[in-house]
Amino acid sequence: MILISHRGNINGKNESRENNPSYIDSALKKNYDVEIDLWFENNTWVLGHDMPQYKIPYTWLNDRKKLLWVHCKNTEAIVALKNKDIHYFWHETDTVALTSKHYIWAFPGKQPIKNSIAVMPEIYNEGVDQCIGVCSDYINKYSHNVRYR
Repeated sequence: MILISHRGNINGKNESRENNPSYIDSALKKNYDVEIDLWFENNTWVLGHDMPQYKIPYTWLNDRKKLLWVHCKNTEAIVALKNKDIHYFWHETDTVALTSKHYIWAFPGKQPIKNSIAVMPEIYNEGVDQCIGVCSDYINKYSHNVRYR
């Protein structure tokens, strides 16, 4: 199972640290993939959920690209990533989104969807036995599952 930390969280929400590059790196060092929120404004890459907060160089993204799931937060970000080798997606309240690497990213409350990534399944107490991965603020609780790709 692919285990994806939501914005760097592994044992619950920590809104003051979410999307902070050092917080993301901490989750990566614990062998989790990480879903991040990315903006592109004025030729600048910026992390942040509700608004751009942490400026990063493109090299930061590129160096971590094998483990990042990039949620584009504005159309400029998705257009700028279109021809780059970064794993990205866009969604708002869609039932599912298809990522650039062809994974099914399923909105909370929509499981079971076979071979999907279950996002925040704990919100609706959803089973993840049909999923290929989980994205959660509590990803550490899923760490007993085998990681594969």
